[in-house]
Amino acid sequence: MEYRLDRNAHSLLDPRTKLLLLFTSSVFVVGNAGEKYMVVFYWILVFLPVLLLFAEREWKAGLVAISIYIGSYYAGIALQHELSAVESALALMLYVITKFLPTVILARYIVKSTKVSEFLAAMNRMHVPDKFTIPISVIFRFFPTVAEESKSINDAMRMRGIEMGANRASEAVEYRMVPLIASCSLIGEELSAAAMTRGLDVGKRRTCIWNIRFGIQDFAVIALCLICFVWWGIGRFFV
Repeated sequence: MEYRLDRNAHSLLDPRTKLLLLFTSSVFVVGNAGEKYMVVFYWILVFLPVLLLFAEREWKAGLVAISIYIGSYYAGIALQHELSAVESALALMLYVITKFLPTVILARYIVKSTKVSEFLAAMNRMHVPDKFTIPISVIFRFFPTVAEESKSINDAMRMRGIEMGANRASEAVEYRMVPLIASCSLIGEELSAAAMTRGLDVGKRRTCIWNIRFGIQDFAVIALCLICFVWWGIGRFFV
């Protein structure tokens, strides 16, 4: 049976579009820039990462994320009165969740949906130096690998009867955290060695099997990001 690689197979958005969207979300959702006149764009940027997760068929992650956000948002509204010390701390935590969760969801989408080779090809077209792209490419593989390692450690501890219970909580944390920290150190070294073995640090132009290009959806998201910045500039300097 002959296997043919589809060079056009990639996620919904180009890696460059994803980075622009992440920057825009950081400015207007986390940074809350133009709070008074960016309300419509704010909510678009809040819910767009969830729609992107749904586009990648990450139904469970998208539903959990939107449930946490909506619950935190309305709980924060319910606490808008004279608060005690504990309620003030809870309100602050809910506010932080509503500000950072959309960008965290977007970052998760980027890591899950972007191949390392796609990212490197996109950065090469933008003439980004290797000193920047190589560490980022290692990070793209680091977090998924750590997640897999954590799942394997949890499965091994569960087979040995070490559960996260009230009576053995300290042992459960020790038996999970210590191996995971040791594994993280080894994973970082192995990924760095793999990057050098693949010649990512040779300083020369590399070829890529993926066809990196902008599509209609990329132009729509780029237009949204540019409109956000233009509208923010109009509101800041002319209104």
